[in-house]
Amino acid sequence: MSGMRRAPRLSNGPVAIVSSPWIVVGAGVVVMVVLLFVALGAYRGRSPVPGGASLPPALPLPSVVAASSAPGLASSSAPVRPGLSVQASGLPPSATAGSVSPPAGRTGAPTVTRSPSRAPQGQPPVSGRYRVVQSFDGGFIGEVLIINSSAQSRGWTVWLEFSGGRLVTAWVEGVPQGTLRQTDGGFSYVSGVDVQPGGSVSLRFHLEQTSGTPRECTVDGVRCSGF
Repeated sequence: MSGMRRAPRLSNGPVAIVSSPWIVVGAGVVVMVVLLFVALGAYRGRSPVPGGASLPPALPLPSVVAASSAPGLASSSAPVRPGLSVQASGLPPSATAGSVSPPAGRTGAPTVTRSPSRAPQGQPPVSGRYRVVQSFDGGFIGEVLIINSSAQSRGWTVWLEFSGGRLVTAWVEGVPQGTLRQTDGGFSYVSGVDVQPGGSVSLRFHLEQTSGTPRECTVDGVRCSGF
């Protein structure tokens, strides 16, 4: 049958690739390896730093603390230097006007010394004020208020003189009793305790058969007031 033609054979290339997928995987691996070597060569081809010195580390930027501006006060224009802390001038917030800080090496609050008050010029340090506390038939109870206007404790002596009469008793209110001495015309009383600076003490007495107005009343030789 010379007149019959043979059909052409198909190529085995595509069939082999389709039937063998590992060939495609291997080709991909080869391509990746080639690309890796190309990248390494490009990295090594860069010029290094001259002398082999490494780049200096980046310096930290100085931090600037913004000061709170108070109303009516201008903010400080002094520049901030790196490594230096900004310190506020003046007293610390806890300091108050008129306070005194203790010297270095000492602790505790400062001691405030007040100058003692003095009696006004022309006024005696100790004075007395006379009055009648209570009157009744045949007698009365009188009082001499002793006032210490000086800056130190003081003793005192009261002298009272009446026209006649009889002294029943005399006493001091609220403090230890002193010494009572009677004479023909009157009596004297010497304090048992001193009067404190700026303080006072009351000497009372009971008299009979006489007027409530004394002929004489003195405290440490100074005439009493009030009669």
